[in-house]
Amino acid sequence: MTAATDTKRRALGKGLDSLLPRVQPTAPAAAENEGGKPREIPLEQIDRNPFQTRTIVNEDQLAELAASIAANGVVQPILVRPQASGRFQLIAGERRWLASKLAGKATIPAILRQVSDEQAMEITIVENLQRADLNPMEQSRAFERLSREFHMTQEQMAVRTGKDRATVANFLRLLRLPATVQTRVETGELSFGHARTLLAFEHAEEIEKAAQRVVALSLSVRQTENYVQGLLHPERNKKEAKPEEPVDPNIREVKDRLQRALGLKVTIDDHHGRGKVIIEYSRLEDFDALLEQLAGE
Repeated sequence: MTAATDTKRRALGKGLDSLLPRVQPTAPAAAENEGGKPREIPLEQIDRNPFQTRTIVNEDQLAELAASIAANGVVQPILVRPQASGRFQLIAGERRWLASKLAGKATIPAILRQVSDEQAMEITIVENLQRADLNPMEQSRAFERLSREFHMTQEQMAVRTGKDRATVANFLRLLRLPATVQTRVETGELSFGHARTLLAFEHAEEIEKAAQRVVALSLSVRQTENYVQGLLHPERNKKEAKPEEPVDPNIREVKDRLQRALGLKVTIDDHHGRGKVIIEYSRLEDFDALLEQLAGE
């Protein structure tokens, strides 16, 4: 790992402020914020962050925050960057900004920072990921934007957001889901585990049909895995059921960890410390992603 990467990881550990260079005092307005001191900025002069990754806002939670702000004010200032037009663009703190509007506030405490488009988008993603504020599809699209607009590799995205590379890869794979299934993930009908399991199917129609059944029957992730494998390997259902042999809890834990990391079905055949690990894939893209993770390329 390079010295730059070490520095970046340490910065993430210190919070968002360490990612943000301070505005240079080139004008009286900027001079007011030397040392990172917040200033009151009219809400009407602040524009929404175009890189915002959150698409769904919980109205009830927003109303609760608005009530708190009305009673106690904004405890933590938002982050904005100055625009050439004299207005300001939001970097972090969208819920506080929206709630302040809802509470009827005229101004909001804000700290000015001079950042690039890439930094603004990065900070927005990091803030939301650190607050667990995004649903799985919002996270997937956020990572995709970092890749598409700023040409970041999965390793770079992992370093910037504090996630491991396998997690980034798994989120990006969710974009293969049909639009209807992505909507189910956004609304919480399907979890990240459900969605990742459904990706074992090759065709969109199969994924949609399976997703409908999973939701209709309220299947757990484990039940969904069994259901999907039954559809992919119907010949197994024809075999006479045999009593399951007891599985070493340590082996089961390792298998679950591998499946979470790789996003693929894993089988471990262990016999007193000797055996084999079987990783199943159904698409060439899954094989390529597996090769990239294992070979580190």
